[in-house]
Amino acid sequence: MSVTMADVHDDDTRASDIEQLVMFYLNDQVFGLPIHQVRDVFIVSTMTRVPLAPAGVAGLFNLRGRVMTMLCMRELLGVTQHVDNAGMTAIGIEWRGESFGLVVDRIGEVASLSRSTRDLNPANLDPRWAGLSAGVYKLADTLLVELSLDALFNNSLKNAA
Repeated sequence: MSVTMADVHDDDTRASDIEQLVMFYLNDQVFGLPIHQVRDVFIVSTMTRVPLAPAGVAGLFNLRGRVMTMLCMRELLGVTQHVDNAGMTAIGIEWRGESFGLVVDRIGEVASLSRSTRDLNPANLDPRWAGLSAGVYKLADTLLVELSLDALFNNSLKNAA
């Protein structure tokens, strides 16, 4: 499955109406994060496990001298386990002054989408995703779920307590 910019961008759309999302995949499901929230995209070579950490915490990773807490997006979003963990891909973000890495299957492209085409969550959206979603975009052959970092972290912190 591939998404082209022709699928997600209309030249008549005003620049102020454009939302740029970094797309990432878990299995064949596409998710997006606003580009202004993404600091890095990188490959995870080795990670230090954290004993007794909640299930969503994959470990700690040192990225250019910055220690990041690595979160397993599969675990946090309730997606079935992926069999191949070699060469994990991660998205580096900052949330409330802390560095985090979101471990994903693969990174897509940056999609430029019109905010006016973002829909509310459909009734049949997985309830775990609905609580973390800022809305959805209908692309040519798939549904892109835009994640809210605030909802993701607030939900994760509540479940870890």
